[in-house]
Amino acid sequence: MAIQAGAGTESATDNYKWKAFWTVALALFVMVMDFSITFLALSTIADEFEVTLRAVTWVAIASSLTVSAVMLPLGRVADLTGRKRFHITGMVLFVIGSLIAAASPSLGVLIGARVVMAVGGAMGQAVVMAIITAVFPTSERGKGLGMLTTAVAIGATAGPIVAGPMLHFFGWRSLFIFLAVPTTIAIFFAIRVLDDERIGSTKPKAGSRYDWPGAFLSASALSLLIVTVSNPFGFDWGSFQIIGGGVLTVVLFATLVWWELRFSSPIMNLRFFQNSTFAFSTLTRLLGFIGSSATFFLMPIFIQSFLGLSQLSAGLIMFVGALGMGISGFLSGRLSDRYGFRVFTFIGIGTLFITGTGLAFFTIDTPIWVIMPVLFINGLGMGTWMAPNMNATLSVVQRQDYGSVSAFLNLVRNVGSVTGQAVTTAIIAGVMAARGVEVELSKLADSADGPAGEAFIDGWRIAFFVLVGFVVAAFAAALFTRPATAPAIPEKRGESRSETAVPASAD
Repeated sequence: MAIQAGAGTESATDNYKWKAFWTVALALFVMVMDFSITFLALSTIADEFEVTLRAVTWVAIASSLTVSAVMLPLGRVADLTGRKRFHITGMVLFVIGSLIAAASPSLGVLIGARVVMAVGGAMGQAVVMAIITAVFPTSERGKGLGMLTTAVAIGATAGPIVAGPMLHFFGWRSLFIFLAVPTTIAIFFAIRVLDDERIGSTKPKAGSRYDWPGAFLSASALSLLIVTVSNPFGFDWGSFQIIGGGVLTVVLFATLVWWELRFSSPIMNLRFFQNSTFAFSTLTRLLGFIGSSATFFLMPIFIQSFLGLSQLSAGLIMFVGALGMGISGFLSGRLSDRYGFRVFTFIGIGTLFITGTGLAFFTIDTPIWVIMPVLFINGLGMGTWMAPNMNATLSVVQRQDYGSVSAFLNLVRNVGSVTGQAVTTAIIAGVMAARGVEVELSKLADSADGPAGEAFIDGWRIAFFVLVGFVVAAFAAALFTRPATAPAIPEKRGESRSETAVPASAD
């Protein structure tokens, strides 16, 4: 604890906090850019391998699924091995996976390479937030998290700008080679800059054991949840496979909770949920990402495959949404330190409700001058609520728990994102299949005025109405997220991690 407290004090008096920030922000920038690049490249990948929407989305879903499955177990590994070594190892895996992806001879190999990249990305994401919260003093935590949101937005912005021309001139394989370059640079800076003592790494307690049963249960439960929701095998929703998958998912989660509350050194201290601020801010985060993240997944498909525009045009159009998120993330993080998190959460999620409703009514006749402002305002909404929401969650967490909670918050974001993507894909593909017009993405634009186009738009509208429902639920959860009156009670000397006391309410 002394190490971390010292890190927080020292960061207030020198520039190390910014050196550490830019070091890990570069890695996060690449990982986010990877997702935005992949979404934009899906249509081109589908063309080369001659596959449908349902098949090619596994390039994105497999990656998100892997991140969701391993994020929480890896967060605990970081606590045991040290954040610097863990962060560097993750980036090395990311580079290896990128090079394999660039040389993939088939869709199956590409999906496998994406899994390797996802493991590396999960390792990086699991500790970035923990490092930022450790090197920034409490009074500037919102600033640090806001800058982190801006780094995410810059990555999302750079993705379409870079991917458009590269897809046009060099093909989708060049994108993965490109991703390996800045990641290699980030590895070099991490070796030179990061110092375990100053970034909040802690030595494991004597007798600490890794929670292998908890890791297995969490990975199994989350994987089964995503596979059941996404239904990649096209089972009927009332089939034994889907119902059985849902029941088994509930059983696995219940077993995980039972185990984690009894193990002396769990991968996640579930007693944090006894605190109402932690519980409702987490619920807001999950529902908010389900309701909003699918926009960045669906819009490239809408622009390229449905409207028939080029990759370059799609990149420039998608740029405005990420730009809005970067601007609002930078401002709301800083302002939440002064004015609190609630007002920014309400404004951000309320904006998503308005833009999500507008997106539902997009058609083939919607002009670009309407699409781009809607995406920009949607990005403003995203950036406005993200950093304040993280600040609310971390306000009730002790510094020594930032590692596991950082991994958990990234897990919530990824589960929300992949769930939103899976739900919307299932709805659109399901509507098209029910109409008997499931076609390859490359042929959708040619059929935009026919039955296939009508089915796509009907599915699109239903999908966005469902997403807006999740946004409304996120707003409701935010109403119950009130400022904490006190942080979590510190551990007593000799008390096990699972017995840490947490306030029952923060109201």
